[in-house]
Amino acid sequence: RPDEFFTQQWQEQDLRTRSELNAQGLAYPLALFNHESIIGRFTLTGITRGPFQNASLGYWMDADFCGHGLTTAAVQGICQMAGSQWGLHRIEASTLLRNAGSQRVLLNSGFELIGTAPRYLKIAGSWQDHNLYQRILDD
Repeated sequence: RPDEFFTQQWQEQDLRTRSELNAQGLAYPLALFNHESIIGRFTLTGITRGPFQNASLGYWMDADFCGHGLTTAAVQGICQMAGSQWGLHRIEASTLLRNAGSQRVLLNSGFELIGTAPRYLKIAGSWQDHNLYQRILDD
């Protein structure tokens, strides 16, 4: 990530942008706090209504708080809200092939692996392969 990502100014602007998308019903941005510090961010984006009722889940967690079940608990809660409060049918997510931690979070949260997408996202300057996951919310 660029150095600006780690500044309060960048984070505040990003939260404002995500709040605007939320007001339009296009995204659901959420944060996990430890006292007054954000330790994780979760967003449902690319929301498609109509017959699809789908969203993409993205998230990150402060490395100091990984491995304690917080990310899994947050993702499980988001899935529950997405189905019961926001009327979504399906959530998709992706991980880098080597990101075992995120893969564990998704599998422990009821997601299933549905395939691998070559050169799916441009990360750190190069197109990288990803595992693709989904969770059907009303099963």
